[in-house]
Amino acid sequence: MKSSVTYIYRKPNPNYFSIESLFHNVSKKVALHSNIKVLKLHASGGNFRALWSNLISFKREKETLYHITGDVHYMALVTGKNSVLTIHDIGSALKGNFVKLLYIRLFWFWLPALFVKRITVISEFTKNELVTIIPFAKSKIRVINNPVDPKFKFDSYQFNEKDPTILFIGTKSNKNLERSFEAIKDITCKALIVGKMTEKQIAILNKFEIEYENKNNLTFEEVVDCYRSCDLLCFASFYEGFGMPIIEAQATGRPVVTSDFGAMKEVSNKAACLVDPKNVNSIRNAILKVCQNRSYRQQLIEDGLENVKRFRSEAIANQYIELYKEVLT
Repeated sequence: MKSSVTYIYRKPNPNYFSIESLFHNVSKKVALHSNIKVLKLHASGGNFRALWSNLISFKREKETLYHITGDVHYMALVTGKNSVLTIHDIGSALKGNFVKLLYIRLFWFWLPALFVKRITVISEFTKNELVTIIPFAKSKIRVINNPVDPKFKFDSYQFNEKDPTILFIGTKSNKNLERSFEAIKDITCKALIVGKMTEKQIAILNKFEIEYENKNNLTFEEVVDCYRSCDLLCFASFYEGFGMPIIEAQATGRPVVTSDFGAMKEVSNKAACLVDPKNVNSIRNAILKVCQNRSYRQQLIEDGLENVKRFRSEAIANQYIELYKEVLT
């Protein structure tokens, strides 16, 4: 494939870089086969002013395949037919008043789905959800999983059975931290929380006298270090389009406790201890099982390392290369 591929990114934000880091690793592999360009938009936010500003400032180049990497789906209105759109989840299309829902569905889902040639989603779970929003574009949708960053490498360690460090990634409401904190209130452990915490979350930690450390505004390398410094990951989320922390922890060689449905179950692929995220006892019992059962814990680690092989950058990049060829034919 000799054509040019331009990756379109939202405006850079130091607090949100997951999409950019994912496709940075993919594009490095694609660059071995195509000329790669990167376009970073200058306006951020979902309001109409930002949308319009990004649209009118775009200058389309001929003989170029455009890949809209996420969050700015509306750019499909100007990129032309040789375009690929990646949709990470449909959460934004499910919340808000009628006017907001109509606005989001129109510019982030309905119109973009009409303009692009292919749509990629990051899990079968997300595909099934997306089909309910854009059933007319079902034939355009392809599942290509997120790649795990190669910086997440196996790190051998001695599990601290007496006082384990439990990692929690993300602090938004869907991350279910309140129940997760209640689940560990009687467990001798330390909570390591990545993300800006709410006053309510801090109050719960203090109420249950849980030892904790909170880290925010981290560099990517500092996030990697958090995985290395923990004993296990607790990711009992209510909703995820994919669930990157699962494979990041598995790649690092850490056991994972996560939810027993949706993308979390799909991505973990029987290589995690699954829980009912609405049940505090379910979360607590899973954490105790991982902490107390050495052979079970080791099996989770081994299964996790095997599971992440399918998310390596090379494998994911090859899937995109084949998709780009399909778009250009």
